[in-house]
Amino acid sequence: MCEALEVGYEMCKDLYQSGVMDEETMRKVELLYFSDQRELTPEDIRRIRTKNDVSQSVFAAILGTEKILIEHWEQGITKPNEMAKRLLDLIDRKGIAVLV
Repeated sequence: MCEALEVGYEMCKDLYQSGVMDEETMRKVELLYFSDQRELTPEDIRRIRTKNDVSQSVFAAILGTEKILIEHWEQGITKPNEMAKRLLDLIDRKGIAVLV
């Protein structure tokens, strides 16, 4: 990741925490910062799921999809779409409880 982008994001976090930036603006910054930030590998997806101690079936149910799709992501057969990548990133950062 670009160091300037990282510094900009950290500055925005500081502005938000100090009350200068409102919540809506911070959400927009986070969406821009985290979208397409990284390609999720099959290992990343498996790590996110196992870190949250859920089976593929439970993970699929929480994400609103089918178990076979989780299997395909973890085997590298298919890749998550942008919406799924954002949800996976959110779960990775905040834990699965954020969606339950």
